[in-house]
Amino acid sequence: MSGDTLFTKYDINGLTLRNRFAVAPMTRVSATADGLATERMARYYERFARGGFGLVITEGLYSDQAHAQGYLHQPGLSDAAQAVAWKPVVEAVRQHGARIVAQLMHAGALSQGNRFRSTSVGPSAIRPKGEQMAFYRGRGPYPAPVEITEEQIADAVEGFAASAARAVTTSGFDGVEIHGANGYLLDQFLTDHTNRRTDRWGGDTRRRMELTLAIFSAVRERIGAAVPVGVRISQGKVNDFSHRWAGRETDAEAIFGALGDAGADYIHVTEHEAWRPAFEGGDTSLVALARRYAPAIAIIANGGLHDLSRATEVISQGADVVSLGKGALSNSDLPIRAREGLALEAFDPAILGPVANVKDRELAA
Repeated sequence: MSGDTLFTKYDINGLTLRNRFAVAPMTRVSATADGLATERMARYYERFARGGFGLVITEGLYSDQAHAQGYLHQPGLSDAAQAVAWKPVVEAVRQHGARIVAQLMHAGALSQGNRFRSTSVGPSAIRPKGEQMAFYRGRGPYPAPVEITEEQIADAVEGFAASAARAVTTSGFDGVEIHGANGYLLDQFLTDHTNRRTDRWGGDTRRRMELTLAIFSAVRERIGAAVPVGVRISQGKVNDFSHRWAGRETDAEAIFGALGDAGADYIHVTEHEAWRPAFEGGDTSLVALARRYAPAIAIIANGGLHDLSRATEVISQGADVVSLGKGALSNSDLPIRAREGLALEAFDPAILGPVANVKDRELAA
């Protein structure tokens, strides 16, 4: 498939994107202490729209005022004030012809900064691997979570649904992405070694998908069928980068097939290098597996795709849209540069240090 495909329009459940370039969700911890989006954030997101991206996906927004918040200065959509604060951001993006989707997340056991609670929850009381991330203001090992109760699960589901409604009706977002990836709560339920439950939320891979599916159903019911709803899925986690699904392709079939059957409008697949085989000794990427087992829905691919040859490769493997993280941070006008054949700036890791908040030099570019 030609690289020209990247510059063609694409439709996700009635939402028309001007091209196949999306900005991936990236945690930038730049909100106010009480989770309000700021004018600085509006300028940050606007740059990508002005730079030619067809779709912008926000950083993860915490979905309730109990255990969802993961980081200090993380923005939320957990109340009316937070929803109103996002309106100028949405308007700034849309005025340049891009579309914007709100990613909703619950940090679960990986919470390292929550102004509402001093403890974290997870599917089971198992301490997460690794250390908290310093560039998100964390320090030391993750504490062991408390096993989440049935009542707290119901509250978390309602938090996603209510936040999705605020995103659409108050903030004006074009769609919603449910964060089921990267080691956060929904991924903790999906992962065998962090979910040891024996109730309806535990068991085999399909049963460990139940919370993600329950949240998807609640969000869909709350905002209706006309608004795009996607789900982000990964193998690796922010605290366990090399994790791979134990069931390999059997797990991929269960996970992607369940999302396809549920009626997700898109699956956002993220890997370190999206074009590579998903499993050691295999020859099929996670993107291709998502396409195989969810053939009727849109696939967004993420992972090292600022190289247009790699982006074109994953399009040929079954992706419909490519999302860029570091490539977008270093080239907020990447689609324009790509169209004009201009060289790309290399990513400078210093932009995310010592804290990963939005820097003055980004806004000046």
